[in-house]
Amino acid sequence: MTSRGTGRRMNSRTGVARPTSGAAERLMASPAPPAPVMDTVLVTVSLLDVWIHDVGTHHPRELACALLATSALVLRRRLPLPTFLLTLPTALFTDAVFATLVALYTLASRTHHRVLLAVCAVGFAVCDLTWWSWPSPEFADLSDRQALIPVSYSLAQATAPLFLGQLVQARRELSLRLVEVSEAREHERLLLAQGVLARERAQLAREMHDAVSHQVSLIAVRAGALQVGSRDPEAKEAAATIRLLSVQTLDELRHMVGILRASGSRPTELTPQPSLADLDRLVTGSGIETDLRTELPADLPPPVQRAVYRTVQEALTNIRKHAPGATATIRIRHQDGTVRATVTNTAPGRPALSLPGAHHGLIGLRQRAELLGGTVTSGHLGNGGYELRLELPVNGTH
Repeated sequence: MTSRGTGRRMNSRTGVARPTSGAAERLMASPAPPAPVMDTVLVTVSLLDVWIHDVGTHHPRELACALLATSALVLRRRLPLPTFLLTLPTALFTDAVFATLVALYTLASRTHHRVLLAVCAVGFAVCDLTWWSWPSPEFADLSDRQALIPVSYSLAQATAPLFLGQLVQARRELSLRLVEVSEAREHERLLLAQGVLARERAQLAREMHDAVSHQVSLIAVRAGALQVGSRDPEAKEAAATIRLLSVQTLDELRHMVGILRASGSRPTELTPQPSLADLDRLVTGSGIETDLRTELPADLPPPVQRAVYRTVQEALTNIRKHAPGATATIRIRHQDGTVRATVTNTAPGRPALSLPGAHHGLIGLRQRAELLGGTVTSGHLGNGGYELRLELPVNGTH
């Protein structure tokens, strides 16, 4: 049996393996670099395959088929089936089959249609085994046992990129499935954590409702009774203040309990977020004679506004507890990029009652101020009063 053209290497029907097939399989099995680089490499190797097999020296038709197959490789990702069909003539007319093998591999790595892949593999094997001498083609003599060797080789050469492409496709899909499983497990852990948080919040809500709300309600009821039954104006005023503060506290507790029971709420919704607009209501409800003066812009960052509000709130609470009958002066101003809040009270007008406390109020204020880059200072005054000062930088506070 002769070769397909003068000066060309013997084809697979001689039993000699084409040197490009093993290189093609190794190239296709290697990790894929970026698409433009990979296309350049494949086109270059395909041209080298054409040059090695001396395609087109005496047959321009064969050269045209080989160059068409090489050029079609740049379309293999977007149009894998048309690319394979464009590379098939080079397997029919020449020994330069690298482009056809690459196209078959790409098609196998991008489709699940097994019947189509089998037909394409058989088509490549038939083209590889067929001698095409225009106008009459010659076919391999299958009755000769020696002919079974090239037939087996052609079938193996056709199925190798097929199986390799399917393997790459399965690996890619397995990677996607692993990512999906990982995301599902992460979501499951998140749901579990949310469930634990919801149970803890529900338990906390029950405790707040059963214990704290009940006791505050009793305070409000007793204060109301004292307000109605007392004939002392100061006692009636104090009872009214206690009752008002108790009712406000109950409202806040109910709001917090409702939010704690809503397991789907966001963390930012857990507590009401006061601002400087609430200062007047805070001072009015404190029951303390207070002189409030503020000189602040309207666009202060929310953390600064909350820090100022909590500072004034804590100062008024301490005045009620430790300096009954005292008057308070509150000065809040913004100057040189710093907010300064000062709460000063006079000496107590009557002895303070012994009230329980955790003594953590000022510590919490200092920690809040330090987080915002500010300071909190406090101390007794010479006239028996007390002063609490807050300084917070505004620039850079979010």
